[in-house]
Amino acid sequence: MTQEPHSIEEVLEGIEDLGEHQEEVCVGDALDEFGRRSFGPILLLLPLIELSPIGGIPGVPSLLALSIALIAGQLLLGRDHVWLPPFVERRAVNGDRLARAAHHLDGVAAAMDRWFRGRLKWLTKGLWPRAAAAVILFLCCMVPPLELLPFASSAPMIAIAAFGLALMVRDGLLMLIAFTLSLGAVGLVIALVVSGGLSG
Repeated sequence: MTQEPHSIEEVLEGIEDLGEHQEEVCVGDALDEFGRRSFGPILLLLPLIELSPIGGIPGVPSLLALSIALIAGQLLLGRDHVWLPPFVERRAVNGDRLARAAHHLDGVAAAMDRWFRGRLKWLTKGLWPRAAAAVILFLCCMVPPLELLPFASSAPMIAIAAFGLALMVRDGLLMLIAFTLSLGAVGLVIALVVSGGLSG
């Protein structure tokens, strides 16, 4: 891919292309594919990986949360490009499995691309991306304990993916939805704690 993607379908096409041509795909490959100045696509890509069947592999959600937190921290600080430490960039997943997971999300991607088209753009500029980054950091902290329950970590990852998509397509309405989904994820954690689902 020679330019920054502007839709979920373009992101998934990039993932499929990487998976089909490489036996293993590392985080650094994804950064290079979408451009290291592209915070939105990367903040969308990593949660999508967690939401795929790959997210069921023990340790993967926490690794992705760590990567996302490092990226969100840079967005919060106002950096103009994405940097990750080498040990994170080298972490890899099976290319064929990644390609199949991306293909599995094609239908959802097409539907979402039809829904979100650059409304309330002022909510994606100024201090709003930094506010989103702060919330993303908080959501990332929720992922490791939620990994104790199968796919429970998907709740904060859905919110993070919404933030990534909002930044990528400059859709302020989606940004508001992402903040709302974040509150829902926090509510889920509180409910699990109260019910004892995260104890022991």
